[in-house]
Amino acid sequence: MRARHQTSHGWGRVLHAEEEVLRPERQAMLERLVAKDPAPAVGNRRSYGDAALNSGGRVIDMTRLDRCLSFDAGTGVLEVEAGTTMGDLLALCAPLGWMPPVLPGTGEATVGGCIANDVHGKNHHGAGSFGQHVLSLTLLGKDGARQVTPGETPDLFRATLGGLGQTGVILSARLQLVPCKGEMVRVRERRMDGIAEFLSAFDASRASYSVGWIDATAQGDALGRGILEEGEVIAGDAPPPGRTRRVPVALPPLLVSAPAVRLFNALYLRRVPEAGRDRERPLADFFFPLDRLHDWNLVYGKKGFHQFQCVLPEGEEQALTPMLERIAESGLASPLAVLKRLGPGRAGMMSFPMAGMTLAVDFPNRPEAEALAMELEWMAVEAGGRIYLAKDTLSDPDLMARMYPEAGEFARIVTEADPKGHFQTDLVRRLKLRDPR
Repeated sequence: MRARHQTSHGWGRVLHAEEEVLRPERQAMLERLVAKDPAPAVGNRRSYGDAALNSGGRVIDMTRLDRCLSFDAGTGVLEVEAGTTMGDLLALCAPLGWMPPVLPGTGEATVGGCIANDVHGKNHHGAGSFGQHVLSLTLLGKDGARQVTPGETPDLFRATLGGLGQTGVILSARLQLVPCKGEMVRVRERRMDGIAEFLSAFDASRASYSVGWIDATAQGDALGRGILEEGEVIAGDAPPPGRTRRVPVALPPLLVSAPAVRLFNALYLRRVPEAGRDRERPLADFFFPLDRLHDWNLVYGKKGFHQFQCVLPEGEEQALTPMLERIAESGLASPLAVLKRLGPGRAGMMSFPMAGMTLAVDFPNRPEAEALAMELEWMAVEAGGRIYLAKDTLSDPDLMARMYPEAGEFARIVTEADPKGHFQTDLVRRLKLRDPR
C-alpha cells in the first residue's frame, strides 16, 4: 500500500504534523499492514490537540473500515468496525428502536476514537462513559489480532479504554445499545442567572440528558449565567435534515474579538425567554449541534484555538467561581463554553470522567491564552480535578500523575502490549505517558 504524505492537524488547528498516511479499505489489508509496519491508528481527527498526530512518522487512517458486522435486534448488541462514525450509528439504529448509550458532541467521532478517549456525553451522570458499554473489542498488534474483554483481559481492557490507542489498533467492537423511543428529543431550556443557580439546577435535575451553555464573558452578579438544556428522547419521526453550511476558509480574528463575543453571548442568552421554553428537536440536532456547520473550527482563523476542559470533583465545585472570574476578566473566551454534570463512571485507567462538574471553554490561539489555560489547569489540579487529554494542547508531563493516579500502571501495561513503541503519538511523547515514573 502506498502512503500519502500530508500535513495533518488536530481539530484546534494549533498543533500540526508532517505524516505519511495509509488508508486500508479491508480488514485483511489492515492486518497485513500492521504485521509488517505497525503505526498509530486515527479516525476523523476530532481530538483537539496532538492525540492523533505522529510527527515524522506514519499513521493508519481507519475511516474506510466502517462496516456493520452484526446486529441482534432483540438484544441491541451491535458489532462494528472502528472507523464507523457515531452519527452514522445513530442514523442507522434509531429507526430500528436502538441508539448508542453515550454520544459525544460530534457525530464525526469514530467508534475507535470514542473507545481510545473513553468519551462522555450529556447523560454521563446516568449512563457513565462510552467504554462502559463496550462488551468486547478486537485489538490488532504486530503479532496479530486478539479479543479483549473486561472479564478475561481486564488489565488490557482498562488500558485500552481511554488509552489513546497505545495498546494497538482497535479493529472492531461489540457495543451494547439502549432502547430508543423515537427520533426526537423534547428539550426544556431555561435561563440561569449565575453559577450558583446553575449548580443548584444540575443537582435538582432528573433529566436523562443535561448540558449548560455559559456566557464566559459575564462578570459580577452575572458570573456564570447561561442556558440549561434538559432532554428526553421521545417517540416521533425526525423531519428531513435541514441544510448544512460550511466555513470555506479561515475567518478573520475580528469575529472572535472580545466585543464581538460579548455581543453574541448577550444575544444568544436572550434567545430563550425568561420563563423558559420547551422544544422538540431531532436526535442529531440535539446531540451534535455544531455538525450543521462543517469545518466550524475555521471560525477561529488561521492560528486556530485551544480548548481547556477540566472536571472538578464533587465537593469542589466552588472552584468554578475563581476559574470563571479569571476567564471573564481575560477577555479571551469564545462563545463556546459548556458545563456538564458527570457521574463516577469511567472504563479505563486514563479515562477523564469523575463525579463532579466539567467545564469546557475555547480560547483563540494567542500567547496570553496559553498562559491562562495553564493557570486554569493548575487550579483544577489543586482542587483534585483533571484535564481531558482529548482536548489538550498545552499540559505539562509533571502533572499527569497528580491528575491520573493510575498513569504508572497504564505505562507498564502499554509497554507490555507494545514494547517497541510502535503506537506512540505526539501527545503521548509530549506528556511522557509511557514513562512508568
